[in-house]
Amino acid sequence: MSTDAPADPSRRPRAAPANLRARPRESPLPTAGAAYWEVAAASFDDEPDHGLRDPAVRAAWAARLCSWLPSGPAAVLDLGCGTGSLALLAAEQGHRVTGVDRSPRMIARARAKLAGHEAAFLVGDAAEPPVAEGRFDAVLVRHVLWALPDAAAALRRWVSLLTPGGRLVLVEGRWGEAEPIGLPAVELTALVAPLTMGIRVESLVDDPALWGKEVTDERYALIAALPGRDAVVTAPVPPGG
Repeated sequence: MSTDAPADPSRRPRAAPANLRARPRESPLPTAGAAYWEVAAASFDDEPDHGLRDPAVRAAWAARLCSWLPSGPAAVLDLGCGTGSLALLAAEQGHRVTGVDRSPRMIARARAKLAGHEAAFLVGDAAEPPVAEGRFDAVLVRHVLWALPDAAAALRRWVSLLTPGGRLVLVEGRWGEAEPIGLPAVELTALVAPLTMGIRVESLVDDPALWGKEVTDERYALIAALPGRDAVVTAPVPPGG
């Protein structure tokens, strides 16, 4: 997903200063500005979990998305939507999708990909999306939050966009071994818990079909609900649970 981070979070720029790599959410990585994403748009879908061109990878993400999003037609906001691959899956499942990305070229590709579907795409900042509050049944964000300068502020903004009973669906992780980057599930759970009434953490490590390869680092989805109709109320689940 397009935000202040490289297309594949595990492939950070080698030239990035150590202090930026160690604290990615306090300072955006230097190569990840608007110009970076304009260039990256042309090859963004080459990554298996971005383009979802492999039928097995596509089916794996479709199944997960079906379990994370509300049942029946819903208004879904996809932040840092990139070229719209997840937005397309959501639209194919009957949802009304709005996508936001900072890159005009990413948005152009998303609009082409979802031509004929009930979907709208806007150029804008994922942390401050240009949409009205209280109108979405689900906010979907993949590999974006870890790189934002103020994750807590972004979460508060995203929660304000949800309808009563709406869901946050956050796909995040912590990548690398020697110098890991990302957002551990336990840290994200602590940030989300004061804003919601129910949290479920789902490990994504044991399903290589999602990534087109075996993975061993921390990858997970956090699904959280607001109070209200159809809210998902569950006890917090330990990371990897």
